[in-house]
Amino acid sequence: MSDPRVIVALDVPEAGSALALAARLDPKLCRLKVGKELYTAAGPQLVEKLLQSGFAVFLDLKFHDIPNTVAAACAAAAELGVWMADVHALGGRAMMMAAREALAGRPAAPKLVAVTLLTSMGEADAAEVGLTGTPQDNVLRLARLARDCGLDGVVCSAREAALLRRECGAGFLLVTPGVRPETDAPDDQKRVATPRAAVGNGADYLVIGRPITRAPDPLAALRRICDEIAK
Repeated sequence: MSDPRVIVALDVPEAGSALALAARLDPKLCRLKVGKELYTAAGPQLVEKLLQSGFAVFLDLKFHDIPNTVAAACAAAAELGVWMADVHALGGRAMMMAAREALAGRPAAPKLVAVTLLTSMGEADAAEVGLTGTPQDNVLRLARLARDCGLDGVVCSAREAALLRRECGAGFLLVTPGVRPETDAPDDQKRVATPRAAVGNGADYLVIGRPITRAPDPLAALRRICDEIAK
């Protein structure tokens, strides 16, 4: 079975647009990410339709609540059949361990990753909410905590990927948003990298939205990125 490294972010407002976009992509070349906006609008029914179309789905809801609530949410994601789900590492050790335990022993359990520091946040943004040190300092601390809690990996900027690969080992998944081909604008991302640089830094999966979803031919854009990664 193929293991596509590109995760296309379906950052659209409703189910019709998401399904139309998915129909222009290839599940052999990519997985799909369903985030807060789309899930709130379309719910689990949309995820089920995407799964029926052959796509693996990353449910990107960044669960961040008391441990019991997050554990129940992760169990619900597993019942839905998603390939990957995430929690926010700032929820702490007890929350992440509860999430991990909720998936333990399940057949085909989703991969569970933790969000460290949003790629839209720079050092000043982090300091404003009380996270002292550089973005790398914060990402490394949270990634180590997620690893110690038994999670499969983290969501991190490609700029931190090389450091985390060294510190957390080869089996720890690194999922990197904020990936942009050289010809694309960074939009609202502050810590970005090209697909080739992200993979070179150790990223396992690349979350890519607008460079594919807003392209005149999304499948052609996806193929170009896959070719760049393959090189």
